[in-house]
Amino acid sequence: MSRFTELFMGMLGAAPKKPEKVSDGVREIMRLKYLDKEGYIKEKLHIRSHQSTSHKWRNRRWAVLLAVNLLFVFSFWLDIQILEGALTASRFVGFHLIDLNSALHVMLAHKHIIVNLFIGTFTVFLIWVLLGGRSFCSWVCPYHLVAELTEKLHLKLVEKKWVTDHEFHRGTRTVFWVLFALLSIVTGYTIFETLSPTGILSRALIYGPGLALGWVFLLLLFEVFWSRRAWCRYVCPIGLTYGVVGTLSPLQVAYRVEHCFHEGDCRKVCLVPHVLDVTIKGRASEDHMGLGPDCTRCGLCVDACPTGALRFEVKGLAKLL
Repeated sequence: MSRFTELFMGMLGAAPKKPEKVSDGVREIMRLKYLDKEGYIKEKLHIRSHQSTSHKWRNRRWAVLLAVNLLFVFSFWLDIQILEGALTASRFVGFHLIDLNSALHVMLAHKHIIVNLFIGTFTVFLIWVLLGGRSFCSWVCPYHLVAELTEKLHLKLVEKKWVTDHEFHRGTRTVFWVLFALLSIVTGYTIFETLSPTGILSRALIYGPGLALGWVFLLLLFEVFWSRRAWCRYVCPIGLTYGVVGTLSPLQVAYRVEHCFHEGDCRKVCLVPHVLDVTIKGRASEDHMGLGPDCTRCGLCVDACPTGALRFEVKGLAKLL
């Protein structure tokens, strides 16, 4: 199975596998790491003792997310007509922007391709092809930010052993993607848009709160007391749609085996830790690898890594630097 196919299947819910073949470069790096095992451990401890907490990428991401959503709010309330509508469908200085997942469900519900709707998705499609992965989730989606903040409460409760985190099979997200698509076809309505906390929060910010916020509150309670980030991990089809679109993106979070101590700090903070399976000792097939389309490009792993083994890069340009 090719690396591309493996990453794509992983996005649909397949479990990561140990590579059948490992490059000579990786073998040599691992040999050198453990040639002087005592020195290697001392180096790990030294870096750990001098590690400072970084929130550089998290802060940048929060700033972009807040800026995008507040631009909707200010455009509406001040009537400046810069960014009109909501995340589901909007218009930026005259250019129509339509969420790809919403457009798909509308066309499935109407059972034919709507030309104007198709045109409105083109710009959005190009943006997320370039940015790749599930960038929309972590850099734009308002529910992601709210869930990220309440996640801290969930982790605190788990630490105190007041609650237990319950995991589901990641393939359930693919099942829900198909289910919501079928519901649009059968009912003629975009059922998911009624339930989507992304759309509910976006509209509530712009036009004012409504009863639908009760559903968002229930979701957050479920995530705090039962399953960590359950909606984003196991249900929401938006991330899967954008992950597929961004599969060939030139932008990626890249992993370098040479700089990694395999301690797992990155996996602890990651929303989708299966994409960081390559950071486990013996799981990397190449010495330099991208994390794949299910990565949200949130940058939390980049901030958490004490040795710089993870970093943002553009494919092809890394070799020129």
